[in-house]
Amino acid sequence: VLIQDPVDSPEKALVVYCAHDARFSQAVLDQFSLETGIPIIIRFDTEATKSLGLIERIKSETGSVSADVFWNNEFLGMLELAEQGLLQPYQGEGWSRIPASFRDPEGLWTGFGARMRVWVTNTNKLEASSQAIQTRLASEDLSRVGLAKPLYGTTLTHYAALWQALGPEALQVLHAERLEKGIRILNGNATSCNLTADGVLDLGFTDTDDAFVSLDAKKPIGVVPVELASGHTLVIPNTVGILKRSRHPEKARQLVDFLLSAENELRLARSQARQIPLGPVPPAELPEEVRALQEAAAKGLPLHDLLPARQACLSWLKSIYP
Repeated sequence: VLIQDPVDSPEKALVVYCAHDARFSQAVLDQFSLETGIPIIIRFDTEATKSLGLIERIKSETGSVSADVFWNNEFLGMLELAEQGLLQPYQGEGWSRIPASFRDPEGLWTGFGARMRVWVTNTNKLEASSQAIQTRLASEDLSRVGLAKPLYGTTLTHYAALWQALGPEALQVLHAERLEKGIRILNGNATSCNLTADGVLDLGFTDTDDAFVSLDAKKPIGVVPVELASGHTLVIPNTVGILKRSRHPEKARQLVDFLLSAENELRLARSQARQIPLGPVPPAELPEEVRALQEAAAKGLPLHDLLPARQACLSWLKSIYP
């Protein structure tokens, strides 16, 4: 029922732009189609450009109708779409069960299934502790440290948080210093994690979903939540919104409620991604490793006021990564 190629597809299909990894989201969307009989045309973006690529696509398609639902793998890009009037409100059952801090008050977007920004270390090379990591980051040689290009996705959110916390000049100096010391700028978080797991790097910045893939493969990695100077961690939810020009708003609302349901948050928590539910779910039904993240996740930095920092930081990053 799920269709990935939009060419010559049925008019009745629900068109979904999805920035979340296909390896995690494919099964969820398949299950929705199986339960509802609604065919889905799905367009993923590349690891290197998500979710910015899909956001820019949506912004460029304002004069046409091309998609119904956007499943974003981060938060701030959805705030930008809402600010530009490209989303329509929906306050359904799913919206109601998500805490107010993770949803738009008018229902333009809603968060679910969160990840955390983490450091991963190759435990054969570097101890998995904040102290050891900070010592390595302060060293003169960062050629065995990896970072996804900060122009996109959760790494962009991470940089927006640093832009706000450190100030623009301090972040620009920090980034330049790390480049001079040889830090590896990579095509995505998964690459950063994989190269660390395989011993090519000693340390990488990534997200919990990619880290769990390596842990499940019994790779020698340790995982440490990224913690800002304020003591906050970076908890980055998925978000979903219905696009303003959706041709199938009723079907779109069905998908939104499906994604925001307790059943789906548990499905994502039990998946290889181990995503952290935002709404209420029975704790006993969560995997142990997800419960272990909840204490750190409770210290998550509020993201609502980061949009100006994201826009200013993105403008700077586009000037150095054209």
